[in-house]
Amino acid sequence: MTGEAALSRRFVSEALQNPHNAALLERLPFLGLPDAWLVAGCLFQTVWNLQSGLSATANIKDYDVFYFNASDLSEDAEQAVQARVTALFSDLPITVEAKNQARVHLWYERWFGYPYAPLQSASNGIERFLVPCTCVGLQPAREGSDESPTLYAPYGLDELYAGLLRPNPACPHLPLFEAKAASYRERWPWLAIEAGGLPV
Repeated sequence: MTGEAALSRRFVSEALQNPHNAALLERLPFLGLPDAWLVAGCLFQTVWNLQSGLSATANIKDYDVFYFNASDLSEDAEQAVQARVTALFSDLPITVEAKNQARVHLWYERWFGYPYAPLQSASNGIERFLVPCTCVGLQPAREGSDESPTLYAPYGLDELYAGLLRPNPACPHLPLFEAKAASYRERWPWLAIEAGGLPV
């Protein structure tokens, strides 16, 4: 097994040590959402928690589900999906947010002040997180299979395990990056921030 493959297996194993992640991945197919992924904070923050000797669920503010439905870009449709997601996971003591990646470009600039080109898939959305090491997603294994969840980590996992936070050239919004990185380091002080090539 290559080092990259071993690190991928380690990441999936550690992400599933958070029981909420395991429950989300188990139930996600019941929603029937196209191109659905469990993404971002609930995954990499679980890994950072374990590295820090914390509970797997510590310091995680919410759990994010991405899907891609270009056939209906309305806010009402997304809210209807959110209602179904909230109902499906209502027994869990967490907040689960579902976002249709096909419509992010319609609201991103209004919320964050920067233009955002249309995405082509949910995994395309994963690629544009502000910090490359946080660009991770898990997709449930096929029903009835013994396979592990599918991992998408377009920039690898080395920087995630090293705790290196740097701006993502695919989403070069430095003020947003700096705020996000500072928020992470408040919760995991051992993380290193590298803005513009200079450690912070």
